[in-house]
This record gives sequence, structure tokens and C-alpha cells, in this order.
Amino acid sequence: MNTPSDTAHLSAQTPLIPAINAWEIYLNDQGRSHYTVKAFLSDIRLLTEYLPPDRTVGAITTADLNNFLEWMQKERGVPCSPKTLARRITSIKSFYRWLNKGGVVLVDPAEKVLQRSVLSPLPEVLTDAELEAVLLAADRHRRGAKPDARYFALVSLLLATGIKKSECLGIHLNHVDLEDPSGPLVFIRYASPANRYKERKIALPDDWLPAYEEYQAQYRPVDRLFPWSPRRLEYLLEDVGKEAGLAKHLSFDMCRWTCALQDYFNNVEHDRIRQKLGISKIQWREISMKLRQLAGQAG
Repeated sequence: MNTPSDTAHLSAQTPLIPAINAWEIYLNDQGRSHYTVKAFLSDIRLLTEYLPPDRTVGAITTADLNNFLEWMQKERGVPCSPKTLARRITSIKSFYRWLNKGGVVLVDPAEKVLQRSVLSPLPEVLTDAELEAVLLAADRHRRGAKPDARYFALVSLLLATGIKKSECLGIHLNHVDLEDPSGPLVFIRYASPANRYKERKIALPDDWLPAYEEYQAQYRPVDRLFPWSPRRLEYLLEDVGKEAGLAKHLSFDMCRWTCALQDYFNNVEHDRIRQKLGISKIQWREISMKLRQLAGQAG
């Protein structure tokens, strides 16, 4: 919710550029990621290329916004993919929703702009045979001349929890709870208050615990569970995929979708899958549709 100071110095007579600058401050204060803020601002600043520079936020109409979107697609001379268009519409709606809630504009002209959702292609997942081959390949590293439990600890965790790369990198040792009465679990936490709704506890499989203890003894991490760069962990996954004989590229995203699909096949309640993935009910609409399609393909 906007606080009075967010928009107190703005009015319907404020030109676009000062209003956009104020919105940038607001987005940063909300703890939005650098990339999100950059994308939102880039999208909304395109309005200043199309509309007269002195046009005020209160004078912009729904027709102006629809004409802008038409110009961007057909007349600007720069390619605009359906996915980019959908994101830019979202940016415009977010900007005017903020102005409207702050009392700067009484009527939100972006409210009636039609949102154009774009479905991304179906993700790649592991078949049951590939899943088994991947776990076996990761486990072989534990049994070699120089035992290394890191591969199995990483791969097994991803396939059991469905966490994202950023979430995996954010796990600290004190987020792993082996003493919980309901069983071992990992707590997925976020530093930014804006992402607190994604925080959750996920049960850990019993066969992960011995590998975890071996990994701790071998590497002795002191803070983060996996104290390596994102790229280094991606290389570990790629190595396991190659050793398992995959024609596919084993990745964090593939592990996440494979975990979700396994839960789907095992008739886990859909809302529990959603909560485990840490996504909203709106996001679940697209995810669940893709899971149905993937399940149909596998069947």
C-alpha cells in the first residue's frame, strides 16, 4: 500500500517523467530486485517516446495507452515479442495502480487495458528412467576413490524440494532443521520483505540425510549450504547429466519441474504442490496447465 510520502508531492498535473522518477524511488523502497525495477522503468519510459513530453499523468486516457501499445507493436520499428508486450502492459498497469492508490489520479486509465498473457513453451523434464540415472550418477561420486557427496547432496535436494536456483543459493546451514518433530526439513527464506510470502518449509527425504552428513564432513561449510557461485553449481549439474547419459541439459529449472511433475503424478494435493513451489494462486494457473500437459505427454 502507498504511504502518503510516496505520492504526496504528485498530482494529476504532474508530467510523466517526474512521476516515473518518484515511482522508481517507491519500487526501490519496496525491496524490488534491481532487474525488476530496471525492466519496469524501461517499459514505462517508452511512454515518454510516444506521448508529448509535457503530457500529465492525469491527462493520459485508456485510448492513449491502447494507441501506445499499437504504436509499439506496429510503428515503432523495433521488434516487440508477445512476451515483451505482456510485460510492458503489466508495467503500465502497475504504474497507474500505484498512482491511483496514492490518490494522484482518481480514475485508473490502465485498468481497462486488456492484459495479454503469453504462455512460455513447455519445460523439459526427466523421465523416470532419466531421473534414476541422474541419482545413480550423482551417488557414484560418493563411492569413488575420492568420495564427494556434494553432487548427490545438491541433485537430490533439488529433485526433492523443487526449489529455484536463487533459493538454493540462499540456504544457510541454520535453515536445515533435522530435529523437527514432523521430520527433517529445509526453511526457504528471503531477505526482502516483498518476497516474504514465498517463504516456506519443505520436507527433506530420508536418503538425503546421510549424503548431507558426508558432505558436511568433506567440505565443512560454515554459513551457506552451498558456498559456490551459481555457475559452479550449474557445472556440477551439467557433469551429472553427462555422466547419466542425458541428451538433455540438466539444470535447476529441469529439476524444479521434474519435482513438481513427480508430485503431480503421486496425486499430491494441488495446493500443496503450489505452496511447495512458493508460487501464487495466479501463477499456479499456468503452472498447473503445463503440468497437465506434461502428464498427458508422459502418459
